[in-house]
Amino acid sequence: MDITIIKPILPEIVMAALACVVLILELFIHKKETIGVFAILAVAAVSYVIPQSFGSAFNGMFISDGYSVFFKFIFFINLILAVLISIRYLKIERSEFGEYYSLMMFATLGMMIMASATDLIVLYLGLELMALSTYILAGFIRHDRRSNEAALKYFFLGAFSSAILLYGITMIYALTGTTNILAIASQLQGKMTTQLILAIVFLVVAFGFKIALAPFHMWTPDVYEGAPTSITAFMSVGPKAAAFAALGRVFTTGLIDFAPDWRGILIALSILTMAVGNILAIQQSNIKRMLAYSSIAHAGYAVIGVIAGGAEGLSAMMNYLFIYAFMNIGAFAVVIMLRVEGVKGEELEHYRGLAKTHPLAAVLMLIFMFSLTGIPPTGGFIGKFYLFKAAVGAGYAWLAVVAVVFSVISAYFYLRVVMYMYMHEPEGEPAALATSTPLGLALLITTIMVIVLGVYPSPFLAFARLAIG
Repeated sequence: MDITIIKPILPEIVMAALACVVLILELFIHKKETIGVFAILAVAAVSYVIPQSFGSAFNGMFISDGYSVFFKFIFFINLILAVLISIRYLKIERSEFGEYYSLMMFATLGMMIMASATDLIVLYLGLELMALSTYILAGFIRHDRRSNEAALKYFFLGAFSSAILLYGITMIYALTGTTNILAIASQLQGKMTTQLILAIVFLVVAFGFKIALAPFHMWTPDVYEGAPTSITAFMSVGPKAAAFAALGRVFTTGLIDFAPDWRGILIALSILTMAVGNILAIQQSNIKRMLAYSSIAHAGYAVIGVIAGGAEGLSAMMNYLFIYAFMNIGAFAVVIMLRVEGVKGEELEHYRGLAKTHPLAAVLMLIFMFSLTGIPPTGGFIGKFYLFKAAVGAGYAWLAVVAVVFSVISAYFYLRVVMYMYMHEPEGEPAALATSTPLGLALLITTIMVIVLGVYPSPFLAFARLAIG
């Protein structure tokens, strides 16, 4: 067989094969952290294959280009960091099972397919592979009622969003006779109809659920709180980035002629999402719920890049998601570090006086909170700056001003964590930290990247722009 035929999809083939190998290793390897290490090596193997795989496959239904490759690196970073923070956490939760790592790899495979899909059916297949894996992972701690509840809520609401996506795809197919994203624009020829408006609405709702845009965010706080913390970190970055990859390709390629129509919808959802995420986060006393509403707010910011459109808008959105991966997973890694026997480490009260009992953990959390707020010289500031710059350049200066206002509001709940750590006295005996080499490595990587991206972002910005070109 000619290898060039499968060359574009070779990374996905390698990932699928290695995920199956990881699943089989569960039968033979007693130390489950070894399986986690193998999963990381598998990602390195797939990363090596990617630069050699540009092109299209399956009659143009699947493409490997700069855009998809950029997102795949976000997925790989997400998977590696999630594995590193999982190893110690699973021991504490007494849920060390090898299939955990295999499911994470299958979820990542689904994300990869979504990023490369140029056909709506292929996109749906990738989405379902990702979703089914994350449903299981959300309920992975079987003896925890919160984890079971999170999985059920995520599953039922996810099933509804999948059905809505299929309705949208069906309507697009009925209007154009094709599900190929590249061919949809030429078939529609800029003609707006009632059926097309409904199709666009259905697609926005379906993608809005995966991205956690308000008012389709209702699953996020409960699922993020109930799921294993390592999976919450994994879900907050990977599936969100995959949905943005699909949203960007579908709307800025297949439906680009109707940009004035869908931009109006996305602007309204972006403002509502920033409002809901930032305002409701203020009243949260649980850190995971607070970060869930924070994740909702950040989705509202990232959508501004799609609204702005063009190379500058999309590259700003991609760069923002890249930065978000490090600062958000870093924050969850600190939460995991505070998780020891008898202490969840999830309540705001657990951070009281942390600067006196565990000064290094407090410094790390401070860096991530500053970055999530958007305070220079952290990566979060750079991400927001280029998003708002793209909005101003596209003629949406007022939207950038609205986003800045909500960013100021977000400072309250992020800096409240800092206040608890530095301005309150510790109560009772300080609990020991759940430290380990993999968790320490994840914190080191995320901290360095958050600072580097804030001080010297040029190479990463150039990578995002090159991916669009």
